[in-house]
Amino acid sequence: KRGNFLTNISQDGVANFTNITFFPYYQHTMYVAASYILAYFFIFVLCMVGNILVCLIVLGNHRMRTVTNLFILNLAISDLLVGIFCIPTTLVDNLITGWPFSNSVCKISGFVQGVSVSSSVFTLVAIAVERFRYIVYPLQPKPTIPVAKAAIMLIWVLAVAFMCPTVMALTVEKVPHHYMVYDDDFNNTLPLYTCFEDFTNGKMRKVYTAVLFTHIYLLPLTFITLMYGSIGVKLYLSVVANRELQLNDRSVQVRCRRGGQQMVSQKKIRVIKMLIMVALVFLLSWLPLWTLLMMADYAGLKRDQLDLLTSYIFPFAHWLAFSNSSINPIIYGYYNENFKRGFQAVCKSRPFCCFLQCDLWKRVVEWSRKGKSVYLPALNVNTRGLFMVDGTWKLFTVMQEIQVSNHRKTYRIMILRL
Repeated sequence: KRGNFLTNISQDGVANFTNITFFPYYQHTMYVAASYILAYFFIFVLCMVGNILVCLIVLGNHRMRTVTNLFILNLAISDLLVGIFCIPTTLVDNLITGWPFSNSVCKISGFVQGVSVSSSVFTLVAIAVERFRYIVYPLQPKPTIPVAKAAIMLIWVLAVAFMCPTVMALTVEKVPHHYMVYDDDFNNTLPLYTCFEDFTNGKMRKVYTAVLFTHIYLLPLTFITLMYGSIGVKLYLSVVANRELQLNDRSVQVRCRRGGQQMVSQKKIRVIKMLIMVALVFLLSWLPLWTLLMMADYAGLKRDQLDLLTSYIFPFAHWLAFSNSSINPIIYGYYNENFKRGFQAVCKSRPFCCFLQCDLWKRVVEWSRKGKSVYLPALNVNTRGLFMVDGTWKLFTVMQEIQVSNHRKTYRIMILRL
């Protein structure tokens, strides 16, 4: 709610009238604000924990460093930027009337959000192209790790280039004749500031919004749809051809070979399903926010309608868009067995043991390979732990307590490789 007051300033017999508008300091009631806080905190925790685990799993295991997984790592980094820079500031901005932060935070928050979204969608395009070449044209040279790293660098350069106008245009300004009232005490008022894109030409904002919508949402996702459509047709024809060959070929040896090919094709199909799900979730998560942004610039909405969008619809649209950053790790764990095993191993391990006692775990591996007993502090039988040796994740289980002497316990452990 807001209140309007008319002030009368008289000087030399001339009266000047000025409208002053007062807004409450907090935009919502306690219950609505609590629901916003819980919802945003939930996706923040999922985003940070899930994407940090994805980064650890890909970086900590040489076998996970494939071209596709490097792109997934880049997605996780983009999602972490969203969690660190965008979710907290957007939550506070949705709770408090006006912009409560500095001009620098205004620029950084908008810039990082735009760069992370651009990087994510360009990475999805790169993944679609890589899968398209791998499936549709299997005889052509496959993209290598150096090529993938160069593509990732190009992705970030393009993302930053698209968002440069945002950094220059975003600014914080005081809204004249608008004030915030804290706790309904009109003796305790604060000036109202807003963070917005200040283009010299009013039409430039609409043009820039349309350019962003076209180049980092509409065209890339249309291209991704075409790529995965072609991949789906290719896989379908491949599976049909394999089945026909198995029915016509009576050789047991050839059947086994064909069966192996079918197993490989099933793995390919599962990877494609995972990547399609990632792209689909991105499409659906960001669609409401892009729709609102286009409506705000092109629909010619009235002041009351814009207030409704800002107070209730935009917070939900932002939450849905940011939730995409927390859903991706869940998709990886559901569809990819390597990520699933990595998540399970980390969850079962002692917290941060692999980082705090790295030298100890290296000795554990060397001794365990020789079949010797090892000394480990503060462990119990059946305790599990996770550590990294030479870039490879290792999972150990304490099998037996052998000896207790001088407050030191000796255990025999079993080493498993992820």
